[in-house]
Amino acid sequence: MSHGSKKALAVFAIAAVGSVALAACSGGGGGSSDGSVEISYLTQSDDANTAQAKALIAAFEEANPDITVKLETQPGGTEGDNLMKTKLSTDSMNDVFHYNTGSLLQALNPDQTLVDLSDQDWVADLTDDFKTVVSTDNGLYGAPWGTSFAGAVLYNKKVYESLGLEVPTTWDEFIANSEKIKSDGGGVAPILQSFGDTWTSQLFVLGDFANVSAVNPDWAEEYTANDPNAKYVEEPALAGFTHGAEVFEKGLLNEDFASMTNAQAMNALAEGTGAQYPMLSATISQVQQDNPDLVEDIGVFALPADDAADTSITMWQPNGIYIAKSAEGDKLEAAKKFVAFANSDDGCQVQNEGGSIAGPYVTSACTLPDDVPGLVNDIQAYFDSGKTGSALEFLSPIKGPNLENITVAVGSGITGAEDGAAQYDEDVKKQAQQLGLEGW
Repeated sequence: MSHGSKKALAVFAIAAVGSVALAACSGGGGGSSDGSVEISYLTQSDDANTAQAKALIAAFEEANPDITVKLETQPGGTEGDNLMKTKLSTDSMNDVFHYNTGSLLQALNPDQTLVDLSDQDWVADLTDDFKTVVSTDNGLYGAPWGTSFAGAVLYNKKVYESLGLEVPTTWDEFIANSEKIKSDGGGVAPILQSFGDTWTSQLFVLGDFANVSAVNPDWAEEYTANDPNAKYVEEPALAGFTHGAEVFEKGLLNEDFASMTNAQAMNALAEGTGAQYPMLSATISQVQQDNPDLVEDIGVFALPADDAADTSITMWQPNGIYIAKSAEGDKLEAAKKFVAFANSDDGCQVQNEGGSIAGPYVTSACTLPDDVPGLVNDIQAYFDSGKTGSALEFLSPIKGPNLENITVAVGSGITGAEDGAAQYDEDVKKQAQQLGLEGW
């Protein structure tokens, strides 16, 4: 997803709230005469991010009484992106800052603006997927903050149990399960769709990307370079469109798919009036809020590929914490301690107590608390077996603005799968050209 589309996933995404005046940032090298050092930490100005930042700083300062961390905030979204780029280009960036991973990080030109952290001890604890989205060929620049979450199929375990169904590992098995629910489920909708919130229509495409990468690990790179074989109108990427069309054609959707909202779909899933829902695991927060007693009735499995050997779960990576190159001397050493602390036992405890957990950590330094939703353990099983892959937005900056409208049309039977894929291949061209990507 583009940054804008990521904001559209409003159930779980951290939204920008208001504008906060920015204090002047010092990037100088030294500490004070008594040996103490002050550094600054920048995060987004919404309540959730600010609260977690304050908790992290308090815990860090208690463990490091000679270091003071000054918290500063700014809006998220495009406004925040532009502020980041301006401050980095003028060497006025905060010593440490919290920001996206993947393609949005690459837009900050990290080789020139950030400190390479690849020699830090905590790097050995990171997953390979996360290392990829905070690295260039020249260095690794970020430590994770928060947990990952999956784009997959949420399902009602009780419905599966009552019909004797097993978690599918191929697309054919998924369709067979869905048809069994349709015939024997007593009116339970086999597959929920919620086009009343158009962003939700994208999951058959976006949640399938780990399977695309399993078939062709270089697909994202080839796509970004405008390779004619790495298009959505070609397999393996076409599958996301054909699958969305197929479930409509076979009558496997809830009758009110055109008007149902994401919140309504999550409630239907929890209550068992819908059996399966291609969705983001982060939306479990809706069930925690509305149906807390039903949280454990919901599990998750990867959107199945045609071949079980390719079936992998698509992950949205957590944000990262970075150090600006303008941090020098004692400030740089203090900043490195702060970043390391975030992924220490004490830093992990801050994350466990203050974050919304909808997937595994991407560092072995952090252990999930015992009271996480059960679907998190389902996702962890894919991590343990090495069957994960990052969503495309973390590997390529290209995402056309009309995907959700195209997938609504395909998923409603208005547009054929191949026509929809061709429309999307055309849709991305303008953005790629605006980004100045070679080959477009």
